[in-house]
Amino acid sequence: MKFIKTDIPEVVIIEPKVFGDDRGYFMETFRQDLFEKNIRKINFIQDNESKSKRGVFRGLHYQLPPFAQSKLVRVIKGKVLDVAVDIRKNSPTFGKYVAVELSEENKRQLFIPRGFAHGFLVLSDEAIFTYKVDNYYAPEYDRNIRFDDPDININWNFPKEEIIASDKDKNAPFLKDAEIFKYEDLYEDVK
Repeated sequence: MKFIKTDIPEVVIIEPKVFGDDRGYFMETFRQDLFEKNIRKINFIQDNESKSKRGVFRGLHYQLPPFAQSKLVRVIKGKVLDVAVDIRKNSPTFGKYVAVELSEENKRQLFIPRGFAHGFLVLSDEAIFTYKVDNYYAPEYDRNIRFDDPDININWNFPKEEIIASDKDKNAPFLKDAEIFKYEDLYEDVK
Protein backbone atom coordinates (compact mmCIF):
# COMPACT_ATOMS: atom_id res chain seq x y z
CA MET A 1 0.00 0.00 0.00
CA LYS A 2 1.13 3.51 -0.79
CA PHE A 3 0.20 6.35 1.61
CA ILE A 4 0.12 9.80 -0.01
CA LYS A 5 -0.10 13.00 2.05
CA THR A 6 -2.34 15.73 0.64
CA ASP A 7 -2.19 19.52 1.01
CA ILE A 8 -3.85 18.94 4.39
CA PRO A 9 -1.42 16.38 5.88
CA GLU A 10 -3.99 14.64 8.09
CA VAL A 11 -6.05 13.71 5.01
CA VAL A 12 -4.30 10.79 3.31
CA ILE A 13 -4.78 9.02 -0.03
CA ILE A 14 -4.15 5.28 0.09
CA GLU A 15 -3.30 3.34 -3.06
CA PRO A 16 -3.46 -0.43 -2.65
CA LYS A 17 -1.27 -2.87 -4.54
CA VAL A 18 -3.52 -4.62 -7.06
CA PHE A 19 -2.56 -8.10 -8.25
CA GLY A 20 -4.41 -8.93 -11.46
CA ASP A 21 -4.45 -11.67 -14.04
CA ASP A 22 -6.93 -13.19 -16.50
CA ARG A 23 -9.12 -14.35 -13.57
CA GLY A 24 -9.59 -10.83 -12.15
CA TYR A 25 -7.72 -9.14 -9.32
CA PHE A 26 -6.88 -9.26 -5.62
CA MET A 27 -5.98 -6.42 -3.26
CA GLU A 28 -5.80 -5.70 0.45
CA THR A 29 -8.15 -2.83 1.26
CA PHE A 30 -7.07 -2.40 4.88
CA ARG A 31 -4.17 -3.52 7.06
CA GLN A 32 -4.10 -2.31 10.65
CA ASP A 33 -0.31 -2.51 10.98
CA LEU A 34 0.40 -0.47 7.83
CA PHE A 35 -2.33 2.03 8.66
CA GLU A 36 -0.90 2.60 12.15
CA LYS A 37 2.67 2.87 10.81
CA ASN A 38 1.73 5.44 8.13
CA ILE A 39 -1.20 7.34 9.63
CA ARG A 40 -2.05 6.62 13.26
CA LYS A 41 -3.57 4.09 15.63
CA ILE A 42 -7.27 3.63 14.93
CA ASN A 43 -10.10 1.30 15.81
CA PHE A 44 -12.65 1.09 13.00
CA ILE A 45 -15.92 -0.28 14.41
CA GLN A 46 -18.45 -0.13 11.57
CA ASP A 47 -18.62 -0.46 7.77
CA ASN A 48 -21.22 1.40 5.69
CA GLU A 49 -22.22 1.25 2.02
CA SER A 50 -24.38 3.38 -0.26
CA LYS A 51 -25.52 3.17 -3.86
CA SER A 52 -26.27 6.36 -5.78
CA LYS A 53 -26.95 7.50 -9.34
CA ARG A 54 -25.12 10.17 -11.34
CA GLY A 55 -25.35 13.66 -9.86
CA VAL A 56 -26.20 12.53 -6.33
CA PHE A 57 -24.41 14.51 -3.66
CA ARG A 58 -24.13 13.22 -0.09
CA GLY A 59 -22.58 15.51 2.51
CA LEU A 60 -20.86 17.57 3.77
CA HIS A 61 -21.49 15.49 6.89
CA TYR A 62 -19.78 15.22 10.27
CA GLN A 63 -20.56 14.43 13.90
CA LEU A 64 -19.77 16.55 16.93
CA PRO A 65 -17.73 15.20 19.86
CA PRO A 66 -17.92 12.91 21.66
CA PHE A 67 -19.19 11.09 18.55
CA ALA A 68 -16.84 12.62 15.96
CA GLN A 69 -15.83 10.09 13.30
CA SER A 70 -12.78 9.31 11.22
CA LYS A 71 -13.59 7.64 7.90
CA LEU A 72 -11.75 5.46 5.42
CA VAL A 73 -13.70 5.73 2.15
CA ARG A 74 -13.54 4.02 -1.26
CA VAL A 75 -15.59 3.28 -4.35
CA ILE A 76 -16.39 -0.31 -5.33
CA LYS A 77 -18.29 0.57 -8.51
CA GLY A 78 -18.31 3.80 -10.53
CA LYS A 79 -16.61 7.12 -9.85
CA VAL A 80 -17.05 9.98 -7.36
CA LEU A 81 -15.42 13.24 -6.43
CA ASP A 82 -14.73 12.87 -2.72
CA VAL A 83 -14.16 15.94 -0.54
CA ALA A 84 -12.90 16.53 3.01
CA VAL A 85 -13.22 20.03 4.52
CA ASP A 86 -11.20 21.07 7.57
CA ILE A 87 -13.68 22.42 10.14
CA ARG A 88 -11.34 22.57 13.15
CA LYS A 89 -11.69 26.12 14.51
CA ASN A 90 -8.03 26.62 15.40
CA SER A 91 -6.47 24.73 12.50
CA PRO A 92 -4.10 26.49 10.08
CA THR A 93 -6.07 24.86 7.23
CA PHE A 94 -9.54 25.74 8.60
CA GLY A 95 -12.07 26.04 5.75
CA LYS A 96 -9.69 24.44 3.21
CA TYR A 97 -10.54 21.22 1.42
CA VAL A 98 -9.04 18.21 -0.32
CA ALA A 99 -10.85 16.78 -3.36
CA VAL A 100 -9.90 13.36 -4.76
CA GLU A 101 -11.44 11.28 -7.51
CA LEU A 102 -12.15 7.78 -6.24
CA SER A 103 -13.15 5.08 -8.69
CA GLU A 104 -13.36 1.37 -9.29
CA GLU A 105 -10.49 1.83 -11.77
CA ASN A 106 -8.00 3.68 -9.57
CA LYS A 107 -9.05 1.82 -6.38
CA ARG A 108 -7.83 4.73 -4.29
CA GLN A 109 -9.07 5.26 -0.76
CA LEU A 110 -9.19 8.45 1.29
CA PHE A 111 -8.67 8.73 5.02
CA ILE A 112 -10.66 11.59 6.56
CA PRO A 113 -9.85 12.23 10.23
CA ARG A 114 -12.11 13.63 12.91
CA GLY A 115 -12.58 17.37 12.55
CA PHE A 116 -13.45 17.24 8.85
CA ALA A 117 -16.76 17.47 7.03
CA HIS A 118 -17.04 14.86 4.31
CA GLY A 119 -19.07 14.55 1.12
CA PHE A 120 -19.03 13.06 -2.34
CA LEU A 121 -20.60 13.68 -5.75
CA VAL A 122 -21.32 10.77 -8.10
CA LEU A 123 -19.71 11.30 -11.52
CA SER A 124 -20.57 7.94 -13.14
CA ASP A 125 -24.01 6.56 -14.05
CA GLU A 126 -24.02 4.75 -10.72
CA ALA A 127 -21.64 4.38 -7.78
CA ILE A 128 -21.31 2.02 -4.86
CA PHE A 129 -19.47 3.79 -2.07
CA THR A 130 -18.21 2.11 1.09
CA TYR A 131 -16.51 3.39 4.22
CA LYS A 132 -15.24 2.42 7.65
CA VAL A 133 -15.84 4.63 10.70
CA ASP A 134 -14.24 4.71 14.14
CA ASN A 135 -17.37 5.83 16.03
CA TYR A 136 -21.03 4.91 15.82
CA TYR A 137 -23.68 7.05 14.16
CA ALA A 138 -25.33 9.36 16.69
CA PRO A 139 -28.21 11.30 15.08
CA GLU A 140 -28.32 13.96 17.81
CA TYR A 141 -24.65 14.83 17.07
CA ASP A 142 -25.01 14.68 13.28
CA ARG A 143 -24.36 17.96 11.42
CA ASN A 144 -23.69 19.12 7.88
CA ILE A 145 -22.51 22.07 5.80
CA ARG A 146 -23.72 23.27 2.40
CA PHE A 147 -21.92 21.86 -0.62
CA ASP A 148 -22.05 25.25 -2.34
CA ASP A 149 -20.69 27.35 0.55
CA PRO A 150 -18.97 30.33 -1.14
CA ASP A 151 -16.39 30.62 1.65
CA ILE A 152 -15.19 27.07 1.02
CA ASN A 153 -15.69 27.39 -2.76
CA ILE A 154 -15.41 23.71 -3.71
CA ASN A 155 -14.88 23.16 -7.42
CA TRP A 156 -17.24 20.25 -8.09
CA ASN A 157 -16.62 20.56 -11.85
CA PHE A 158 -20.26 19.55 -12.35
CA PRO A 159 -23.33 21.62 -13.31
CA LYS A 160 -24.94 22.85 -10.08
CA GLU A 161 -28.45 22.48 -11.53
CA GLU A 162 -27.79 18.74 -12.08
CA ILE A 163 -26.76 18.03 -8.47
CA ILE A 164 -29.28 15.87 -6.62
CA ALA A 165 -29.22 16.33 -2.85
CA SER A 166 -31.53 15.57 0.05
CA ASP A 167 -33.51 18.42 1.60
CA LYS A 168 -31.25 18.12 4.65
CA ASP A 169 -28.14 18.63 2.51
CA LYS A 170 -29.67 21.40 0.36
CA ASN A 171 -30.69 23.35 3.48
CA ALA A 172 -27.53 22.81 5.52
CA PRO A 173 -25.92 25.86 7.12
CA PHE A 174 -22.87 27.57 5.68
CA LEU A 175 -19.58 26.98 7.50
CA LYS A 176 -19.71 30.43 9.13
CA ASP A 177 -23.04 29.47 10.76
CA ALA A 178 -22.34 25.80 11.45
CA GLU A 179 -21.81 24.21 14.82
CA ILE A 180 -18.22 22.98 14.77
CA PHE A 181 -15.57 22.09 17.33
CA LYS A 182 -12.08 22.78 18.54
CA TYR A 183 -9.21 20.50 17.58
CA GLU A 184 -8.45 19.63 21.20
CA ASP A 185 -12.00 18.25 21.62
CA LEU A 186 -11.58 15.66 18.88
CA TYR A 187 -9.64 12.82 20.46
CA GLU A 188 -11.20 12.52 23.88
CA ASP A 189 -12.50 9.08 24.73
CA VAL A 190 -15.57 8.22 22.72
CA LYS A 191 -18.69 6.65 24.10
